Amino acid sequence: MKRIVFGMTIIVVACLVGSVTARDVDGRYSNSPLKPWFDHLASGKGLCCSMADGASVADPDWESRDGHYRVRIENSWVDVPDDAVITEPNLAGRTMVWPVRFGDEISIRCFIPGSMT
Repeated sequence: MKRIVFGMTIIVVACLVGSVTARDVDGRYSNSPLKPWFDHLASGKGLCCSMADGASVADPDWESRDGHYRVRIENSWVDVPDDAVITEPNLAGRTMVWPVRFGDEISIRCFIPGSMT
């Protein structure tokens, strides 16, 4: 039980630290019509933080197989947990992932598939 609580604490702290350090410093996204959508975007794992924390994924770097997704991050394939998949319509149109790093391990907080075109 202590490990679960510790893990959840690390996830919350990582998201908060990322939200402080990875902001829209130059203000280029502050007037984007999609900013409110990104700010409230969430998966079963919670809020994805914001557009500044996510990364676009090129079509060759993600795939769907047997109803599950996986994405290539730093030249390694990472399985996307089912509860990290965002099922609402993708207003941005492009595939995006919100990875969280814990030491050498990468976890996916949110993933939204694109159109694969």
